[in-house]
Amino acid sequence: MNPVNHYRQAQFLLGAQHLRQLPADNGIEVAFAGRSNAGKSSALNTITAIKGLARTSKTPGRTQQINLFGLGEGHRLADLPGYGYAKVPPAMKEHWRKTLEQYFNTRDCLRGLILLMDVRHPLTEFDQVMLQWCRHRNMPVHVLLTKADKFKRGPASAALQQVKRFLADYPEASVQLFSAHNGQGVDEARALLDRWFGYDGAEPAPADPLQPAG
Repeated sequence: MNPVNHYRQAQFLLGAQHLRQLPADNGIEVAFAGRSNAGKSSALNTITAIKGLARTSKTPGRTQQINLFGLGEGHRLADLPGYGYAKVPPAMKEHWRKTLEQYFNTRDCLRGLILLMDVRHPLTEFDQVMLQWCRHRNMPVHVLLTKADKFKRGPASAALQQVKRFLADYPEASVQLFSAHNGQGVDEARALLDRWFGYDGAEPAPADPLQPAG
């Protein structure tokens, strides 16, 4: 029997350029973040099985607001702006750096972060900043090493082990391989989200350590 996909019902709620535009700070929110062109929109579309839910673009840095998608029962997915794109004006970069830092530090309903890294270029400076923000808040973070189909099994496994070793200092972190192209790791990612949202009777527990996924 295939696992239930609780994310098919996702619907776009709003796009916020400022935190004051976000809905009330209650319920459960899980954020998706990643360096520009890491495949964040494709991952959201694949996990929800809704083509075009998050707009994909060949232009990096396309997402320039916090896009929220409702799942019902006060549950939301938050698509955060892609970071690190060189052509974004410096003033815009600084605005989003401050906005995202404030979002992580003050958003009480934020249950966890899905951090997307291109498996070919993991652990950039920007990725490490996001990890540090999560550690500061003792918040779970799950890394999706995207575009795993671009690697053969050996190099993909080596990249996975590299990130696992780095995350040894982050007790709230876990990591897996993921491909929106061939579906690798999709069920695993959904199962983790189910735990965070408390679906199927699971108790959502933001402070419980997560073991690295294989």
